[in-house]
Amino acid sequence: MKKAQPKTFVIDTNVILHDPTCIHHFQENNIIIPLAVIEELDHFKRGNQVINLNAREFARTLDSITGNEIFNGGVSLGKGRGKVRIVITKGLSKEIHDVFRDDNVDHRVLSAAVDESKNEKAKSKIILVSKDVNLRMKAKALGIPAEDYTTDRISSVEELYSGKSVLENFDDDPLQRLYQQPYEIPAKQILKKLKVEAVPNKYFIMRNTIRSVLSVLNQDLEKFKRIDKEVVYGIKPRNAEQTFAVNALCNPEIPLVSMTGKAGTGKTLLALACALQVRKNYRQIYIARPIVPLSNKDIGYLPGDVESKLAPYMQPLWDNLKVIQDQFPETDKNHQLINNMIKEEKLVIEPLSYIRGRSLQRIYFIVDEAQNLTPHEIKTIITRAGEGAKIVLTGDIYQIDHPYLDSQSNGLSYLIDHFKGQRLYAHINLEKGERSELAELASNLL
Repeated sequence: MKKAQPKTFVIDTNVILHDPTCIHHFQENNIIIPLAVIEELDHFKRGNQVINLNAREFARTLDSITGNEIFNGGVSLGKGRGKVRIVITKGLSKEIHDVFRDDNVDHRVLSAAVDESKNEKAKSKIILVSKDVNLRMKAKALGIPAEDYTTDRISSVEELYSGKSVLENFDDDPLQRLYQQPYEIPAKQILKKLKVEAVPNKYFIMRNTIRSVLSVLNQDLEKFKRIDKEVVYGIKPRNAEQTFAVNALCNPEIPLVSMTGKAGTGKTLLALACALQVRKNYRQIYIARPIVPLSNKDIGYLPGDVESKLAPYMQPLWDNLKVIQDQFPETDKNHQLINNMIKEEKLVIEPLSYIRGRSLQRIYFIVDEAQNLTPHEIKTIITRAGEGAKIVLTGDIYQIDHPYLDSQSNGLSYLIDHFKGQRLYAHINLEKGERSELAELASNLL
């Protein structure tokens, strides 16, 4: 069988900022990085935002690939891998200038792809890789094949793990036993009989015409354990999924939990309430969210100092905390405790970039709006978890503000897809909105 000819991929800046390790994921194919991309990365290297960290990481990676060959024939990335080469773009090619005229980084990247496609020495197919759909459209208009960066893209959102199953027409005898101590039953025969997928920490609604029980399959896949609704710091679960979420959020044996669901399903509220409920097991509670300004504008365009610029992004977290606090009278110790925790920095609400670099030993770490993180960013957060830490990620994979992410390529979807089946992980998708009847109606219709 004839071996396929390696392709040559021209990489856009946004691919590198999305995944600074991207050049190692093109297998035997060759990589071209236009010098205009290196120049653009230089503007991102200062700062503490995720993209700044990614820009610096890629610069270090590229610096480790030494030799003048990187500007000429290219440097091999290893056995069975292709070569990486930097090409100098001297202005816009005639085809680009005649069509677009503006001399910017996007058009220089496009110009590099056009020039390479016309190079008679180049034997491989030239493909532009960009997460910018508009640039891909421009490339295709000029006859240059263009693709999204799909290395960390999941195959299907519809098949994404939901964390729960409903078992109908369940035999009454095991259901009765779940109402008796020790409130658990062996799982092996039930799983085999009903042909249920066995996943550690998966939740089940077991029911028949007489009764129903909420249960969880334990980490060792040996037992179904009954779950009851538990009030956490004044917040009572309103449906089965919220009850499952509380169980996972309060379980010290599950250090990684993810929750998905549309607006109003209670993701952030439950995570905060559970963190407060089990606060004695942790040194601090951190609540953070990534800053993704609307319209793809930097926060610098907003008026005021840093705190006033960030306030609109952090306010939803403070609102949820106020809801929990208002479950108690002002004179109640639980109401006052929240104020004391904030004052003593036992409870910290900050942008995600501010929390980077802090020690995550015995920390209950909640990352809100995690669908706006890339898979690489999710990995960076989780790999920093210290001893005794618990990480909770919440978000709506269909409500993404990041210009280069979607429901299949965001970090939260990637995490759910890859961590399914791990004994240290639990996931639950919250389906029913609980803010109000009006909010639920708007979420479904609009």
